[in-house]
Amino acid sequence: MEVVAPNSDADDTPRRISAVRDTLQLIQSDDPSSKIEAAREIRRLTKTSHRFRRQLSAAVAPLVDMLRCDSVGANEAALLALLNLAVKDETNKTCIVNAGALEPIISFLQSECPNLREHATASLLTLSASSINKPIIAASGAIPFLVEILRHGTLEAKADAVLALYNLSTHSDNLPLVLDAAPIPPLVDLLKTCKKSSKTAEKCTALIESLVGFDEGRTALTSEEGGVLAVVEILESGSLQSREHAVGTLLTMCQIDRCKYRDPILREGVIPGLLELTVQGTSKSQLKAQTLLRLLRESPYPRSELQPETLENIVCDLISQIEGEDQSGKAKKMLAEMVQVSMEQSLRHLQQRALVCTPADLSIPSCASEVSSK
Repeated sequence: MEVVAPNSDADDTPRRISAVRDTLQLIQSDDPSSKIEAAREIRRLTKTSHRFRRQLSAAVAPLVDMLRCDSVGANEAALLALLNLAVKDETNKTCIVNAGALEPIISFLQSECPNLREHATASLLTLSASSINKPIIAASGAIPFLVEILRHGTLEAKADAVLALYNLSTHSDNLPLVLDAAPIPPLVDLLKTCKKSSKTAEKCTALIESLVGFDEGRTALTSEEGGVLAVVEILESGSLQSREHAVGTLLTMCQIDRCKYRDPILREGVIPGLLELTVQGTSKSQLKAQTLLRLLRESPYPRSELQPETLENIVCDLISQIEGEDQSGKAKKMLAEMVQVSMEQSLRHLQQRALVCTPADLSIPSCASEVSSK
């Protein structure tokens, strides 16, 4: 039976109803070829249409049955159909898990077939976006296999595994299970090789930030060769969100045990990146960077009133402790730039205040034009 389907949500209702009816008949047939054909059609119909995802939700159970077939072709077709059914549809996400899909999907993470491993990882990424599914997926034993994908999967599978692990980690009870699977080494390896501004780097760093809240996580990061450096490099050149997670990671470590982690962090040349964050990061990054700079001082305690604890004073103290002319010179240059930016921001703020406070009949064209050009 050939299914003739509309291409978008705007198509006429009779054709849509016909396409859904014919596809559901095919997926429930006894003929393996017809079932594979129907699964491929479901994948196509639900690729961009939320309405089709709703109308074809009855296909979830037969598609899950196909996951248990002894046929890679049927497994792959069913996985891709279920993946598209689950995208942006919370009801389908929970229905797929409730229908028993997790056991075969997790088994595919160990498959000899690379495509099945990739599709299974992508499926877990999508299913793990549901808050209801997070504890169920973790309890099913998926986490160690996702970490194994992090170690040995393709680049695409690794990226999906990181996102899936991050989704699962946002349910606090799952964090110890993630930590038990020893994800820090492969996360650091991925941070070293992925694009620093990518979503993968962002979720890697966010996951590491959560894990260093545990002693085992901090030990794993500092024990891994280049582990702290990888975080520092994200702090310097990652996306705004990644840099926020990176400085949060280092700050958590220093706040928990300053004596233990201060030197390993300083050794990786963190000061220039922190200086830049104090003026160019998000509001949270700026606050965290300033707090970390204070903790990285030789003495974290405030100075006397005769020596006020300005950020410049704190940084000057730190620069005097830095070994190596290159790093010290870079830090001094960053400090000068930071002061310049700070002065420019203060000037703009004063100009804006002057403009607001000036009576309506008073004109200050020089200030007005300068402010409006920013």
